[in-house]
Amino acid sequence: MQKRKTLFILLFFYVFLTFGQEAKKGILHPNKIGFLYNNTNEKNFLFDDLDYSYSTNAFKAQVFYNLFEWRNLHFDLIVQPQIQVIKHQLLNEQFVLPNEENYQQKRIEFTSEKTMYLYAFELGFVVKTKLLKKLDLQATIGLGMATISKRTERLAKGFTFIENGSLGLSYQTSNKTFLYLGSNIGHVSNFNLKSPNNGYNILGFEVGFSYLLK
Repeated sequence: MQKRKTLFILLFFYVFLTFGQEAKKGILHPNKIGFLYNNTNEKNFLFDDLDYSYSTNAFKAQVFYNLFEWRNLHFDLIVQPQIQVIKHQLLNEQFVLPNEENYQQKRIEFTSEKTMYLYAFELGFVVKTKLLKKLDLQATIGLGMATISKRTERLAKGFTFIENGSLGLSYQTSNKTFLYLGSNIGHVSNFNLKSPNNGYNILGFEVGFSYLLK
């Protein structure tokens, strides 16, 4: 686990140093930096799968880039490396079928509640429109690559993908600072690169803070 945390920290600083160098060269100029906290689970009105429980707390560092404007819409890119702390438990042991290899051992393993870690590099594509002078409506689609620290009955350990959709409000609290509050829907799976790949569907809320560099 310590090795994974070290690799994530190195990746985090690599991203900031790389984009910092690009900004100096005039290729990309970040206009904001920020932090986002996200809390989601599968127990909600959209999913609520009775076979398992799954909840996650995500901590995302964010670097914002202006892309372009079109009419009343403003488009941004967010680079957001992250750590997700996940709680998972299989509730229905019959999900693991008797024809699976070592199925009894798997049932014992998967029905025990476990803490997992997901390390991801995600790109968020944002569109905003102004509602009031200091208030924006913001929609984000996020796509990322990740690695997950433990296997479950629904997803293999190791490489996977994350997909997120968010809708929320961004409020300018001062000349340099912004507060964001929104809802998030997400999916985790490995696109059948490994088995199993039932994946997870989650819904929750998120809150963020960002600081204007310019």
